[in-house]
Amino acid sequence: MEVRSTSVQPRCTPLSARLRASLLLTLVLGVWCGQALEMITGKIPYLEAVNGSTVLLPCKYASCVGIQDLFFRWSFNDTDPSNRLCEAVIKDEYTEPREVHIFKDRVELVGSTKAPDQNVSILLYNITFEDGGVYTCYGKNPKEKGRFHNATFTLVVVDELKVVDNSLGILIASCVGGFIGLLVCYALIKNLTLFIIAKLDEKNKECLVTSSGIDNTENGLSGSKSTPKPTPKKA
Repeated sequence: MEVRSTSVQPRCTPLSARLRASLLLTLVLGVWCGQALEMITGKIPYLEAVNGSTVLLPCKYASCVGIQDLFFRWSFNDTDPSNRLCEAVIKDEYTEPREVHIFKDRVELVGSTKAPDQNVSILLYNITFEDGGVYTCYGKNPKEKGRFHNATFTLVVVDELKVVDNSLGILIASCVGGFIGLLVCYALIKNLTLFIIAKLDEKNKECLVTSSGIDNTENGLSGSKSTPKPTPKKA
């Protein structure tokens, strides 16, 4: 009896199927990331302020899918609840929070949380050197299964603001401006000189033509006609 051995060949997934699966996964991840809540503290999340002044700590939220019972919180230096500054819940984009909890003195929530502002910035009054540090603006949107998002803002408190020395910039700007002015003056003088020379040349040509015509007529040269004098009759 003859026994036949059979080998099982591994099945390879077609390249097109793999490509479709990769594109689908990328699309899903892209849509999810695009829908994510974003907390924004500005293009320059840094501020240097004088001791005793009032500063604005900016923060806005944005979400492509909208919000529902959005929870936000401001905290100072870390996520410890004891360092909370304020927190509230925003029902949707078109309502203000019913209640804002303020945990520190000299803190006030400003701006409108309604669209299109979507502003959850705070004012910090009469700052001291102890107020210098990193402030974090948190947000959690239940539509995203409770994921936390945050942005930070750094505050530096100083005795007085540094005076920026702009002398080098002013010197460079003056040199560049003076050079450009010289080029403009040179161009104007050159054009004026060329214009005057052209006018003088035209005048000289007119004078030469005029004088040449007068000489030819008086001297009876070719091109000119002279009238012969009659012969006097004898008496």
